[in-house]
Amino acid sequence: MPVNGSEMNITIDDFTRALRQHAPQFEVTLTPDSVAHLSDYYQLVGAWNARLNLVAPCAPEEFAVRHVLESLVALRFLPPNASAIDVGSGAGLPIIPCLVARHNLSETLIEATKKKATFLREALSKLGLSDRAQVCAERFEQTTAPAADFVTCRALERFTKILPKLVAWSPPASTLLLFGGPTLQEKIAQMRLNYTALLFPQSEQRFLFVVNRAQAI
Repeated sequence: MPVNGSEMNITIDDFTRALRQHAPQFEVTLTPDSVAHLSDYYQLVGAWNARLNLVAPCAPEEFAVRHVLESLVALRFLPPNASAIDVGSGAGLPIIPCLVARHNLSETLIEATKKKATFLREALSKLGLSDRAQVCAERFEQTTAPAADFVTCRALERFTKILPKLVAWSPPASTLLLFGGPTLQEKIAQMRLNYTALLFPQSEQRFLFVVNRAQAI
């Protein structure tokens, strides 16, 4: 992220403008307070990215659309007062934007990389979300899944290979919200899981897969 003050302001303005412009296409409603906090989150990712490679470098509009608005599509499936587990949280996507936009959502973020877990704790603290979210700095396979209604996962390493373990680990009555492309869809179908696929706006190959864990075969 640029360090010059005026350039920083322009970058933030571009990000917030893109959020507002594209939100209706994603059926996302954002309050001024949510936009402000999402802008703070964007700056935090930028400040830490050089050290941790949280996300691939991208323009403000791409970050707003591909990372934030696509993440917020998950809110369609998260009812009020839902509890969720985010596996492989990394930069906090999709769940930190969801926590910002939905004030009655509670979350456990699981991130095995200690430095990224440190970033997540810092981001939650800076954004005032620590009372509704906690970070577990372990691989999910080395933990017992806490009770939760949903499991979210956006960027898990070796996603297709590890998917059977993730499904088996998830709470029995939970719904999985998985972000991925055709390869992940093929694996989900191969496992004969009951799912629906939602194609993201402005994309031909990025989907949100809604998987019913209770009906896993």
